[in-house]
Amino acid sequence: MAHTEALERMKGLVAELNAHSHRYYTEDNPTISDKEYDVLYDELTGLEAVSGTVLPNSPTRRVGGDILKGFEPHRHLSRLWSLDKAQNIEDLNAWVARVNRLITDYNAKNPDELLPPPEFVLELKFDGLSLNLTYGDGELSQSATRGNGEIGEGILAQARTIRTVPLTIGYTGGTIEVQGEGFMRLSVLETYNTTASEPLKNARNGAAGALRNLDPRVTASRKLDAFFYNVGYAEGIEFENHRQMIAFLRDNKFPVNPYTAYFSKIEDLIVELDSIVERRDSLDYLIDGAVIKLTDMRTRNALGYTDKFPRWAVAFKFEAEETTTVLESVSWELGRTGKVTPLARVEAVELSGVTVQNCTLNNVGDIERKNLSHALGTRVFIRRSNDVIPEILGKADDEEGSTIVVPIACPGCGSPLEMRGAHLFCNNRLGCKPQIIGRITHFASRDCMDIETFSGKTAEQLYDELNVREPADLYSLSFDDLVKLQRFGEKKATNLLAALEKSKSRELAQFLNALGIPNTGKATTKMLAEHFGDLDRLMVAEIDELVGLSDVGGIVAESIYSYFRDPLALESIARMRERGVKAEAVVSAAASADANHPLYGKTVVLTGTLSVMTRDEAAQKLEALGAKVSGSVSKKTDLVIAGESAGSKLTKARDLGVPVLEEESELLRLLGGTS
Repeated sequence: MAHTEALERMKGLVAELNAHSHRYYTEDNPTISDKEYDVLYDELTGLEAVSGTVLPNSPTRRVGGDILKGFEPHRHLSRLWSLDKAQNIEDLNAWVARVNRLITDYNAKNPDELLPPPEFVLELKFDGLSLNLTYGDGELSQSATRGNGEIGEGILAQARTIRTVPLTIGYTGGTIEVQGEGFMRLSVLETYNTTASEPLKNARNGAAGALRNLDPRVTASRKLDAFFYNVGYAEGIEFENHRQMIAFLRDNKFPVNPYTAYFSKIEDLIVELDSIVERRDSLDYLIDGAVIKLTDMRTRNALGYTDKFPRWAVAFKFEAEETTTVLESVSWELGRTGKVTPLARVEAVELSGVTVQNCTLNNVGDIERKNLSHALGTRVFIRRSNDVIPEILGKADDEEGSTIVVPIACPGCGSPLEMRGAHLFCNNRLGCKPQIIGRITHFASRDCMDIETFSGKTAEQLYDELNVREPADLYSLSFDDLVKLQRFGEKKATNLLAALEKSKSRELAQFLNALGIPNTGKATTKMLAEHFGDLDRLMVAEIDELVGLSDVGGIVAESIYSYFRDPLALESIARMRERGVKAEAVVSAAASADANHPLYGKTVVLTGTLSVMTRDEAAQKLEALGAKVSGSVSKKTDLVIAGESAGSKLTKARDLGVPVLEEESELLRLLGGTS
């Protein structure tokens, strides 16, 4: 067969196979048998092998290929927003009231372009992994996870394995981004687990693990599915309402969930929510709620966004599912700070599509409050809410069980435990192996020194075989030290040393977070780095100076002060600096600010919702003017900027007599020249 003839035959086969796949996977209406499909597929693969050509939309592209070296970051063209949550009907009604008020206010200010009365669309909230597909000239060019909403991980090879994801679409008018959810059907999970060497625990983890697996063949083996519900970015096309957008998705062969309902009255929508809950268990996929959106696009644009959520949509979370099971045992887990906390082990039970075996118990007081001191072997109520580890609510009956024994010795080193407040602590900071490994692992983690390829297992191996007892010891490791370790070898040793060298340039805020100063976290260490701008200045700071900072109270100030007076901590820091750890602060935007500006050096708190910009944008502009933006109101606060729906922070500001700015026009005047 001539090349031209082969190419034409391939085009025909691709079109025919894709049409059959769409009818099979999306419409659930197959028109040929699997055997007939395989004959056509085999003919296509034969022609591709002979011609050396694979068309962009060929179904053979869906087979997983070579293992990837890693995920590349991908910046979304349009931000992927989180949704505000309504936990109950009262929350939902409050959201509707806000929407109505915003529409009324807008119409009062814009009588020549009135917004229509609100109409709502109700959709299911799928429990999988977010997908953001990018198409250019009608061809799938990228797929990414949600990430932080602005930057995700590129997973194009993995997304191509999903049969319902179109590789090409009919729209070629410009670049578009389409958002949806990748998931694993429950029936597919059941079939998969019958032959899998390592059965999957639940469908959600099965989907997330597949899409974030560097081997696309693993993704393909999970036979994932997807539903799409939004066009986040579009060139050359606009939609007047949600119906038009969904029609566009369907016209371009995107799988759209068959359930979509429209309502003009919220009362009718609330009734429908109950019916969704009743049908939930009959679905072949997991859902954890429903999503309510305004349908009119002009209204969406007018209402806009807060710094986190669109004002025109809300997620209605189904009530947390509860059940009973047997409390089998309680173990005591030791953390890097020496805190010892209880972890309950229960008889395995299905809850919200997940097999539950571990449950939260916060501390000794929690055990006593819930009357669980003598509950081992008895039935207890457990609840799983919002995908967090389930918690034990209390006993399910009056049966007396065995006693939960509260330890008096550390489970890691055997040292006596001390009760401090509500928690047990091991004070053997320098000789307790789990604490040391935890501190080293924390030091190397992403929000700290971000030492690539490092893990808790690595920390334990270095502890056992190379006597690594603190983070400073990491910077004394040599190639000869590492290469002799089991499972290391030359490549792994070289990579770890390179990662350690790279970590020496981490900025001061990351270094301070890595130190694990008691009672401080990422936000506090960032503030300390920005305020002092120099590690040596911070190390000699007195308590009075620390207490004068925003968000630093007496306990936190004492913790910071004491840490930098600990000879062992000072010695460790000195060793790291001698070995090249820079711990330098980044130059802040305020460095070039006008010292004569009325906000220069002032502590400002933002609260409520601003209509002219997001709170993040306002904070950046304030910091560029030399202001210090704080998250809480105190006597040290100089100004509170209050937007719509400001709550407790505004109340506290008025109680303390802190000046409050509520007119956004005045805010814009103060920010003049920074937009």
